Amino acid sequence: MTADDAPPRSAVVVNPSKVTDLDQFRRTVDDALAAAGWPEPTWYETTVEDPGRGQTEAAVAAGAQVVFACGGDGTVMACVSGLVGTDAALAVLPQGTGNLLAANLGLSNDLAAGLQVAVERGMRRLDVGAVEDRYFAVMAGMGFDAQMLRDTSETTKARIGWPAYVMGAAKHLRDRPMRVSIRIDDRPPVRRRARSVLVANVGRLQGGVRLLTDAEPDDGWLDVAVLTPRTLGHWLAMGWALVRRRGSVPRMEVFRARRVQITSNRAQPRELDGDLIEPGRSLTAEVKPQSLWLCVPRPERHPDLTKDAEAAAERGERLIEEARRE
Repeated sequence: MTADDAPPRSAVVVNPSKVTDLDQFRRTVDDALAAAGWPEPTWYETTVEDPGRGQTEAAVAAGAQVVFACGGDGTVMACVSGLVGTDAALAVLPQGTGNLLAANLGLSNDLAAGLQVAVERGMRRLDVGAVEDRYFAVMAGMGFDAQMLRDTSETTKARIGWPAYVMGAAKHLRDRPMRVSIRIDDRPPVRRRARSVLVANVGRLQGGVRLLTDAEPDDGWLDVAVLTPRTLGHWLAMGWALVRRRGSVPRMEVFRARRVQITSNRAQPRELDGDLIEPGRSLTAEVKPQSLWLCVPRPERHPDLTKDAEAAAERGERLIEEARRE
Protein backbone atom coordinates (compact mmCIF):
# COMPACT_ATOMS: atom_id res chain seq x y z
CA MET A 1 0.00 0.00 0.00
CA THR A 2 1.49 3.34 -1.08
CA ALA A 3 0.38 6.97 -1.12
CA ASP A 4 -0.73 6.47 -4.75
CA ASP A 5 -3.19 3.71 -3.88
CA ALA A 6 -6.85 4.34 -3.08
CA PRO A 7 -7.40 5.44 0.54
CA PRO A 8 -7.46 2.31 2.72
CA ARG A 9 -10.24 0.92 4.84
CA SER A 10 -9.40 1.35 8.50
CA ALA A 11 -10.49 0.38 11.98
CA VAL A 12 -9.89 1.94 15.39
CA VAL A 13 -9.31 -0.32 18.40
CA VAL A 14 -9.69 1.92 21.44
CA ASN A 15 -9.32 1.37 25.15
CA PRO A 16 -12.16 3.56 26.48
CA SER A 17 -10.58 3.80 29.93
CA LYS A 18 -7.63 5.72 28.43
CA VAL A 19 -9.71 8.39 26.67
CA THR A 20 -11.19 11.26 28.67
CA ASP A 21 -13.97 12.10 26.18
CA LEU A 22 -14.51 9.18 23.82
CA ASP A 23 -17.20 10.92 21.75
CA GLN A 24 -14.97 13.95 21.12
CA PHE A 25 -11.99 11.72 20.40
CA ARG A 26 -14.02 9.75 17.89
CA ARG A 27 -15.22 12.90 16.12
CA THR A 28 -11.65 14.19 15.87
CA VAL A 29 -10.34 10.95 14.36
CA ASP A 30 -13.32 10.50 11.99
CA ASP A 31 -13.15 14.10 10.78
CA ALA A 32 -9.37 14.09 10.28
CA LEU A 33 -9.50 10.88 8.26
CA ALA A 34 -12.40 12.26 6.19
CA ALA A 35 -10.38 15.43 5.49
CA ALA A 36 -7.55 13.19 4.26
CA GLY A 37 -9.97 11.41 1.91
CA TRP A 38 -10.19 8.16 3.89
CA PRO A 39 -13.44 6.22 4.34
CA GLU A 40 -15.03 6.34 7.80
CA PRO A 41 -13.28 3.86 10.09
CA THR A 42 -14.97 1.05 12.00
CA TRP A 43 -14.65 1.38 15.79
CA TYR A 44 -14.00 -1.39 18.29
CA GLU A 45 -13.73 -0.98 22.06
CA THR A 46 -11.47 -3.15 24.18
CA THR A 47 -12.69 -4.95 27.27
CA VAL A 48 -11.07 -6.31 30.41
CA GLU A 49 -11.48 -9.81 28.97
CA ASP A 50 -10.03 -8.87 25.57
CA PRO A 51 -7.61 -5.91 25.55
CA GLY A 52 -7.54 -5.70 21.76
CA ARG A 53 -6.37 -8.86 20.03
CA GLY A 54 -9.83 -10.22 19.25
CA GLN A 55 -11.07 -6.82 18.08
CA THR A 56 -8.04 -6.47 15.80
CA GLU A 57 -8.56 -9.92 14.32
CA ALA A 58 -12.22 -9.06 13.72
CA ALA A 59 -11.25 -5.79 12.02
CA VAL A 60 -8.82 -7.56 9.69
CA ALA A 61 -11.42 -10.22 8.89
CA ALA A 62 -13.84 -7.42 7.99
CA GLY A 63 -11.34 -5.97 5.52
CA ALA A 64 -9.45 -3.30 7.46
CA GLN A 65 -6.11 -2.42 5.83
CA VAL A 66 -4.97 -0.13 8.65
CA VAL A 67 -5.75 -0.69 12.34
CA PHE A 68 -5.32 2.25 14.71
CA ALA A 69 -4.36 1.18 18.25
CA CYS A 70 -5.61 3.77 20.74
CA GLY A 71 -4.55 3.16 24.31
CA GLY A 72 -1.57 2.29 26.43
CA ASP A 73 1.10 -0.37 26.04
CA GLY A 74 -1.31 -3.24 26.69
CA THR A 75 -3.68 -2.13 23.92
CA VAL A 76 -0.85 -1.70 21.42
CA MET A 77 0.68 -5.09 22.29
CA ALA A 78 -2.70 -6.78 21.87
CA CYS A 79 -3.16 -5.15 18.47
CA VAL A 80 0.34 -6.22 17.43
CA SER A 81 -0.55 -9.81 18.32
CA GLY A 82 -3.67 -9.58 16.16
CA LEU A 83 -1.77 -8.21 13.14
CA VAL A 84 1.34 -10.41 13.03
CA GLY A 85 1.50 -12.27 9.73
CA THR A 86 -1.29 -10.27 8.06
CA ASP A 87 -1.13 -7.63 5.31
CA ALA A 88 -2.90 -5.04 7.47
CA ALA A 89 -0.80 -2.26 9.03
CA LEU A 90 -0.68 -0.96 12.59
CA ALA A 91 -0.96 2.77 13.28
CA VAL A 92 -0.42 4.01 16.84
CA LEU A 93 -2.58 6.70 18.46
CA PRO A 94 -1.09 6.58 21.96
CA GLN A 95 -3.40 7.43 24.83
CA GLY A 96 -1.43 5.97 27.74
CA THR A 97 1.37 7.66 29.66
CA GLY A 98 4.34 5.52 28.73
CA ASN A 99 3.71 3.98 25.33
CA LEU A 100 6.94 2.25 24.28
CA LEU A 101 6.16 1.76 20.60
CA ALA A 102 5.01 5.37 20.28
CA ALA A 103 8.28 6.52 21.90
CA ASN A 104 10.21 4.56 19.30
CA LEU A 105 8.21 6.31 16.58
CA GLY A 106 8.78 9.73 18.13
CA LEU A 107 5.03 10.17 18.62
CA SER A 108 4.79 10.71 22.39
CA ASN A 109 1.05 11.17 23.12
CA ASP A 110 0.47 13.31 20.03
CA LEU A 111 -2.83 12.40 18.36
CA ALA A 112 -2.17 14.73 15.43
CA ALA A 113 1.21 13.15 14.71
CA GLY A 114 -0.20 9.63 14.88
CA LEU A 115 -2.97 10.48 12.43
CA GLN A 116 -0.62 12.25 10.03
CA VAL A 117 1.89 9.40 10.02
CA ALA A 118 -0.94 7.05 9.02
CA VAL A 119 -2.46 9.22 6.28
CA GLU A 120 0.95 9.90 4.71
CA ARG A 121 1.32 6.13 4.43
CA GLY A 122 4.95 5.71 5.29
CA MET A 123 5.03 1.97 5.99
CA ARG A 124 7.72 -0.45 7.02
CA ARG A 125 7.66 -4.19 7.55
CA LEU A 126 9.21 -4.95 10.92
CA ASP A 127 10.35 -7.93 12.92
CA VAL A 128 8.52 -8.82 16.12
CA GLY A 129 9.49 -10.95 19.08
CA ALA A 130 7.36 -13.91 20.12
CA VAL A 131 6.90 -15.08 23.71
CA GLU A 132 4.66 -18.15 23.69
CA ASP A 133 1.50 -16.99 21.87
CA ARG A 134 2.11 -13.28 22.45
CA TYR A 135 4.19 -10.79 20.50
CA PHE A 136 6.18 -7.64 21.19
CA ALA A 137 7.38 -4.95 18.79
CA VAL A 138 9.76 -3.11 21.15
CA MET A 139 11.10 -5.29 23.97
CA ALA A 140 10.47 -7.96 26.56
CA GLY A 141 12.02 -7.85 29.99
CA MET A 142 12.55 -9.81 33.16
CA GLY A 143 13.63 -8.41 36.52
CA PHE A 144 14.21 -4.76 37.39
CA ASP A 145 12.40 -3.23 34.39
CA ALA A 146 9.22 -5.16 35.18
CA GLN A 147 9.55 -4.33 38.90
CA MET A 148 9.70 -0.67 37.95
CA LEU A 149 6.54 -0.96 35.85
CA ARG A 150 4.73 -2.87 38.60
CA ASP A 151 5.51 -0.27 41.27
CA THR A 152 4.86 2.88 39.25
CA SER A 153 1.62 4.55 40.32
CA GLU A 154 -1.02 5.02 37.63
CA THR A 155 -2.04 8.25 39.35
CA THR A 156 1.52 9.57 39.23
CA LYS A 157 1.89 8.54 35.59
CA ALA A 158 -1.30 10.42 34.71
CA ARG A 159 -0.03 13.51 36.55
CA ILE A 160 3.60 13.77 35.43
CA GLY A 161 4.02 11.27 32.59
CA TRP A 162 7.08 9.10 32.00
CA PRO A 163 9.20 10.60 34.88
CA ALA A 164 6.89 8.63 37.18
CA TYR A 165 8.86 5.55 36.17
CA VAL A 166 11.96 7.04 37.80
CA MET A 167 10.09 7.02 41.09
CA GLY A 168 9.07 3.40 40.56
CA ALA A 169 12.66 2.49 39.72
CA ALA A 170 14.08 4.16 42.85
CA LYS A 171 12.28 1.62 45.05
CA HIS A 172 14.36 -1.23 43.61
CA LEU A 173 17.85 0.13 43.06
CA ARG A 174 19.21 -1.80 46.06
CA ASP A 175 17.33 -5.07 45.50
CA ARG A 176 19.43 -8.22 45.29
CA PRO A 177 20.25 -9.47 41.80
CA MET A 178 18.86 -12.62 40.25
CA ARG A 179 21.04 -15.51 39.12
CA VAL A 180 20.26 -16.13 35.47
CA SER A 181 21.24 -18.60 32.80
CA ILE A 182 21.02 -17.10 29.31
CA ARG A 183 21.04 -19.39 26.29
CA ILE A 184 21.60 -17.59 22.97
CA ASP A 185 20.40 -19.73 20.04
CA ASP A 186 22.25 -23.07 20.23
CA ARG A 187 25.29 -21.78 22.11
CA PRO A 188 26.18 -22.93 25.62
CA PRO A 189 24.37 -20.88 28.29
CA VAL A 190 26.11 -17.98 30.02
CA ARG A 191 25.48 -17.32 33.70
CA ARG A 192 25.24 -13.91 35.31
CA ARG A 193 24.11 -12.16 38.48
CA ALA A 194 21.83 -9.63 36.79
CA ARG A 195 19.30 -7.04 37.79
CA SER A 196 17.47 -7.12 34.48
CA VAL A 197 17.58 -8.90 31.13
CA LEU A 198 15.96 -7.08 28.20
CA VAL A 199 15.21 -8.61 24.81
CA ALA A 200 14.84 -5.77 22.33
CA ASN A 201 13.70 -5.34 18.76
CA VAL A 202 14.25 -1.56 18.87
CA GLY A 203 16.26 0.42 21.35
CA ARG A 204 14.34 3.21 23.08
CA LEU A 205 13.03 3.10 26.65
CA GLN A 206 10.46 5.28 28.41
CA GLY A 207 11.09 8.98 27.77
CA GLY A 208 12.87 8.20 24.50
CA VAL A 209 16.15 7.14 26.19
CA ARG A 210 18.17 5.10 23.67
CA LEU A 211 19.36 1.96 25.45
CA LEU A 212 20.56 0.00 22.42
CA THR A 213 22.02 2.14 19.65
CA ASP A 214 22.55 -0.78 17.26
CA ALA A 215 19.10 -2.37 17.56
CA GLU A 216 17.38 -2.37 14.17
CA PRO A 217 13.67 -3.21 13.83
CA ASP A 218 14.00 -5.25 10.64
CA ASP A 219 17.40 -6.95 10.73
CA GLY A 220 16.15 -10.40 11.74
CA TRP A 221 17.82 -10.23 15.18
CA LEU A 222 16.86 -9.52 18.77
CA ASP A 223 19.33 -7.58 20.95
CA VAL A 224 19.71 -9.00 24.46
CA ALA A 225 20.89 -6.54 27.13
CA VAL A 226 22.06 -7.94 30.46
CA LEU A 227 22.21 -5.26 33.17
CA THR A 228 24.47 -6.04 36.13
CA PRO A 229 24.68 -2.95 38.40
CA ARG A 230 25.20 -3.79 42.07
CA THR A 231 25.59 -0.40 43.76
CA LEU A 232 23.98 3.01 43.53
CA GLY A 233 27.20 4.21 41.89
CA HIS A 234 26.82 1.59 39.18
CA TRP A 235 23.25 2.77 38.49
CA LEU A 236 24.38 6.40 38.29
CA ALA A 237 27.23 5.55 35.92
CA MET A 238 24.88 3.57 33.72
CA GLY A 239 22.28 6.36 33.68
CA TRP A 240 24.88 8.99 32.84
CA ALA A 241 26.25 6.87 29.98
CA LEU A 242 22.74 6.41 28.56
CA VAL A 243 22.09 10.15 28.68
CA ARG A 244 25.42 11.00 27.03
CA ARG A 245 25.39 8.05 24.59
CA ARG A 246 29.14 8.09 24.09
CA GLY A 247 30.97 4.81 24.05
CA SER A 248 29.88 1.70 25.90
CA VAL A 249 27.43 1.57 28.80
CA PRO A 250 29.03 0.25 32.02
CA ARG A 251 27.52 -2.82 33.65
CA MET A 252 25.68 -3.78 30.46
CA GLU A 253 26.48 -6.70 28.14
CA VAL A 254 24.75 -7.02 24.77
CA PHE A 255 24.22 -10.21 22.78
CA ARG A 256 22.37 -10.82 19.51
CA ALA A 257 20.01 -13.73 19.09
CA ARG A 258 17.32 -15.22 16.94
CA ARG A 259 16.11 -17.11 19.99
CA VAL A 260 16.98 -16.53 23.64
CA GLN A 261 16.01 -18.46 26.75
CA ILE A 262 16.46 -16.74 30.13
CA THR A 263 16.10 -18.79 33.30
CA SER A 264 16.26 -17.30 36.80
CA ASN A 265 16.87 -18.94 40.17
CA ARG A 266 13.54 -17.53 41.39
CA ALA A 267 10.29 -16.18 39.94
CA GLN A 268 10.62 -12.67 38.51
CA PRO A 269 8.21 -10.01 37.28
CA ARG A 270 8.09 -9.96 33.46
CA GLU A 271 6.85 -7.53 30.83
CA LEU A 272 6.19 -7.27 27.10
CA ASP A 273 6.32 -3.83 25.47
CA GLY A 274 5.85 -2.08 28.81
CA ASP A 275 2.86 -4.19 29.85
CA LEU A 276 3.18 -6.62 32.75
CA ILE A 277 2.55 -10.31 32.17
CA GLU A 278 2.45 -13.03 34.81
CA PRO A 279 5.69 -13.54 36.80
CA GLY A 280 7.83 -16.56 36.06
CA ARG A 281 11.27 -18.14 36.36
CA SER A 282 11.92 -18.13 32.62
CA LEU A 283 11.39 -16.03 29.52
CA THR A 284 11.89 -17.45 26.04
CA ALA A 285 11.71 -15.13 23.04
CA GLU A 286 12.34 -15.65 19.35
CA VAL A 287 12.32 -13.28 16.41
CA LYS A 288 9.63 -13.42 13.75
CA PRO A 289 11.27 -11.59 10.84
CA GLN A 290 9.35 -9.11 8.68
CA SER A 291 5.98 -10.07 10.18
CA LEU A 292 4.33 -6.71 11.02
CA TRP A 293 3.46 -3.76 8.80
CA LEU A 294 3.78 -0.53 10.81
CA CYS A 295 2.87 3.03 9.86
CA VAL A 296 6.05 5.05 10.44
CA PRO A 297 7.18 8.64 9.88
CA ARG A 298 8.78 9.28 6.50
CA PRO A 299 11.33 8.55 5.18
CA GLU A 300 10.16 5.08 6.09
CA ARG A 301 13.52 3.39 5.46
CA HIS A 302 15.47 5.70 7.77
CA PRO A 303 17.33 3.77 10.52
CA ASP A 304 15.78 6.03 13.19
CA LEU A 305 12.01 5.48 13.25
CA THR A 306 11.51 8.90 14.88
CA LYS A 307 12.79 10.73 11.78
CA ASP A 308 10.31 13.48 10.73
CA ALA A 309 7.92 12.78 13.63
CA GLU A 310 8.04 16.39 14.82
CA ALA A 311 7.26 17.75 11.35
CA ALA A 312 4.50 15.18 10.96
CA ALA A 313 2.94 16.48 14.18
CA GLU A 314 2.81 19.99 12.72
CA ARG A 315 1.22 18.72 9.52
CA GLY A 316 -1.23 16.69 11.60
CA GLU A 317 -2.33 19.77 13.54
CA ARG A 318 -3.11 21.47 10.23
CA LEU A 319 -5.10 18.40 9.13
CA ILE A 320 -7.19 18.49 12.31
CA GLU A 321 -7.78 22.25 11.99
CA GLU A 322 -8.85 21.77 8.39
CA ALA A 323 -11.27 19.06 9.45
CA ARG A 324 -12.78 21.30 12.11
CA ARG A 325 -13.44 24.05 9.58
CA GLU A 326 -15.33 21.74 7.23
